[in-house]
Amino acid sequence: MLLRTSLTSPFGRKIRMASLRLGLTHRIQTMSADTTDPADEIRKDNPLGKVPLLVLDDGRRVYDSRVILECLDHMAGGGIIIPREWNDRLETLVFQSLGDGIMDASVLVSYESRYRPVEIHSAKWLDHQTGKIRRGLDHLTKKAPDPARFDVATISIACMLGYLDWRKQVEWRTEFPALAPWLEAFRAAAPEYDATARDAGAA
Repeated sequence: MLLRTSLTSPFGRKIRMASLRLGLTHRIQTMSADTTDPADEIRKDNPLGKVPLLVLDDGRRVYDSRVILECLDHMAGGGIIIPREWNDRLETLVFQSLGDGIMDASVLVSYESRYRPVEIHSAKWLDHQTGKIRRGLDHLTKKAPDPARFDVATISIACMLGYLDWRKQVEWRTEFPALAPWLEAFRAAAPEYDATARDAGAA
C-alpha cells in the first residue's frame, strides 16, 4: 500500500501512529505529497487534494484520515483502535471528531498566517477559528478519554496537541494546563507518539 501525506500533517501522523501500533508499517510505503502544487498527483487520487491518502493494494483510493484508520483497524482484525461495542464506539468516534475538528480549525489558522499577506488577514475569521480551538480544548479539560487507551480518539487528541505545540495557534499549555498531564500520560503509554514526532522524521 502507498500512503501519500506531508511531513507536517497532523492527520498523516495519526495514520503513522496507528500503523505502528497495528503492525502494518511493513505493508505501507510512505510518499510525500504537496497539496499546494497543482501538478501533484494527490489531486488526481483525491479530488479534494488533501492528505492523507491511502492507496490500497487493489488500487482503491481511501481518504480522509478517519476512513483510513477504520480501514487499518479492519486489516488488523477489527476492534483494536475502534471499539466494536456500540456505546464505547460512539464515544470514541465523537472524541475523534472533536480532536479532528480542533485540528481542522488549527490548520485554517496556520494557513491564514502562512499563505495570505498580513494586510488582508481577517481578524474575524481568525477569531472564529481560534474560538473553535479554545472551546474544544476547554471541553477536553472537563471530559477526555483515558490517556492509557490507544484508539482513534486518543490518537486524534494527542496529534492535535502536538500540532498546537508546533504551530502555536493558541498557547494551550498556558491556557489549558490540565491537558499537559493528559498528553504526558498518553506519551508514556504510547511510544508511537514520540516515534512519529517531527524530530524523528515524521509529521
